[in-house]
Amino acid sequence: MPRLPDPLCEEDRRALLEAARRAIRAKLEEQPAPAAPDRETLRRECGAFVSLHIGERLRGCIGMIESRAPLAATVARVAVNAAFDDPRFPPLTAEELASVKIEISVLSPMRAAAPEQIEPGRDGLWIRKGGFSGLLLPQVAARYGWSRERFLEETCRKAGLDPQAWRDAETLIHAFTAEVFSENR
Repeated sequence: MPRLPDPLCEEDRRALLEAARRAIRAKLEEQPAPAAPDRETLRRECGAFVSLHIGERLRGCIGMIESRAPLAATVARVAVNAAFDDPRFPPLTAEELASVKIEISVLSPMRAAAPEQIEPGRDGLWIRKGGFSGLLLPQVAARYGWSRERFLEETCRKAGLDPQAWRDAETLIHAFTAEVFSENR
């Protein structure tokens, strides 16, 4: 199963969390985007998602499955998108920023997977069929205590498909792992 090359050290994690917060603040203040941290370990190209929470409530989540930009730049970009472009939520306000907890998920490469290979809590899912697709991060199944079948069904729902579409041979199922970390707020 594809894994991330090396886990990020605590300093890299802090740098990414700070980059995400600085990028959101700059957008709120209508300032130019700050430069992303330029550390060797943050130059790798991989997908990432940023989830924003206020208390236990999701406030925005957007990411990229893969990226050709350095990880630090990808995180800054998707942080701004999660704060201002998630269609499920109004744009984040300056008043909310102090209450927001930022969570970052750095993705491994996608791999084709059979339903029986999926392990909720370890794997994230990306399901595609026709012009529809949906993705759920590994921590979602863990947070709700979903079984493998329920995780597959919920990912199909997110894609706008029938919950049983994962059983169809034409449905493409991809799994991935993620290194997940967040602010201590």
